[in-house]
Amino acid sequence: MDQVKAMKVFVRIYERSSFTQAAEDLAMPRATITHTMNQLEAWLGTRLLERSTRRVKATLDGEAYYARCVHLLAELEEAAQAFRSVAPKGRLRVDMHGTLGRHFVIPALPDFLERYPDIELAISEADRFVDLIEEGVDCVLRAGSLGDSSLVGRRLANLPQVTCASPAYLRKFGVPESLDDLAEHRAVNYQSKTTGRSFPFEFMVDGAVREVDIGGSVAVFGAEIYTASAIAGIGLIQVPRYRVAVQIEQGLLREVLPEFPPPPMPVSVLYPHNRHMSPRVRVFVDWLAQRFSDER
Repeated sequence: MDQVKAMKVFVRIYERSSFTQAAEDLAMPRATITHTMNQLEAWLGTRLLERSTRRVKATLDGEAYYARCVHLLAELEEAAQAFRSVAPKGRLRVDMHGTLGRHFVIPALPDFLERYPDIELAISEADRFVDLIEEGVDCVLRAGSLGDSSLVGRRLANLPQVTCASPAYLRKFGVPESLDDLAEHRAVNYQSKTTGRSFPFEFMVDGAVREVDIGGSVAVFGAEIYTASAIAGIGLIQVPRYRVAVQIEQGLLREVLPEFPPPPMPVSVLYPHNRHMSPRVRVFVDWLAQRFSDER
């Protein structure tokens, strides 16, 4: 039995909770995956996984063995990279916020692929919470405050934000000159998908954040329809400047209350805390950091 190969098979089954999905990820026949796990459990003298028709779940011994496997496999990969001087390679699964990906990442991606031709990227786009372990994702690129303690985050940038509205809306409701004026205004409210509540508008006043709730007839979840609603004249929005820079330049939107800007939007790359960062994840994270640094 190839112990390292068996450990890799076990780790992938554990993380995907599925023999079939692990087989697809590792490009191995399903029967080989099953045989390898049977061999590994027989060699260890303990059952690592509980199988059912609906789900695969680790036993207590499996939980303990997984933590050690992740550590050992990461150490082996790093040692091989250090002594063989081989460029990082393999499949890298990345999930990213759509607008961040389209604006910052995808246009510069040919540079990354030229530097690391042996890395195969699998990119997905989501604005929802992604379970990295469950879905087999290596890292995610996200905007906003970090709230999941099961992930390690590296801050890449703080993006300036603006409050804006369409010229048609401002002709109808007037241009707010102070935060008190917002009581007479309407907003396109951005809604939390988890709580169903709208996020308040935020403004920097004398170095502190002041929250303001603004009424409105439309609440949305989704970056594209949020901006589109403002262009349609439905109400005020707050967004990172990069997302509406073209629309402002074209006169479709106008910035308001520039003396009270929203706090900057943090951008971070996240990965599971119980994994050692593989060389391919490390070079991608470093490349992202450089990419956002170049944009400043």
